Amino acid sequence: MPSPLKPLLTAPLRMLLRATAGMREQARRLHAHAALAADLNQPLPASVVVLGRASVYGTGNIRFGEKALLYPGQHLETQAAATIILGDGIVLSRGVHLVAMAGITVGAGTMIGEYTSLRDANHARVDGLALRDAGHTAQPITIGCEVWIGRGVTVLGGVTIGDGATVGANAVVTRDVAAGHTVGGVPAVPLRKRR
Repeated sequence: MPSPLKPLLTAPLRMLLRATAGMREQARRLHAHAALAADLNQPLPASVVVLGRASVYGTGNIRFGEKALLYPGQHLETQAAATIILGDGIVLSRGVHLVAMAGITVGAGTMIGEYTSLRDANHARVDGLALRDAGHTAQPITIGCEVWIGRGVTVLGGVTIGDGATVGANAVVTRDVAAGHTVGGVPAVPLRKRR
């Protein structure tokens, strides 16, 4: 049986929460920005907007440009001497994974869709060793400026995506994409070129 106090308490609490919504959102963003800054070994510009928790693993060797926008649920990982470099004005949508063992560079103005994965390394296979003990092979990933990477894309090590390119949702990019081109599919193939 519902409590008779519930309706009496719900209305004033709802009004209080509505009245403080903006302040609570600013506090969440401030906390998320401070938490990310604490995990990095490079300064995080004050102009970076962090909408929710970003998880940093490894060395924290990640450099952000100005006015980046990060949605919640980022997985950012660097190992050994690898660096992730993110240009000015980039957008990382919810759930993006950036994992660097060689290095990842993302140019200014690039937008990366939800649940996309950029991983510059693959597991190695060595006779006599378990897969988890065999190490990795890694090649850097370079993403140009003003690139649009759709939702659920996978970009593999050694790939360069040129300025102004578009990668369709759920594509698996295994080779370079020329500037201004649109690719899609598994593996990604050229679909058209911007005029």
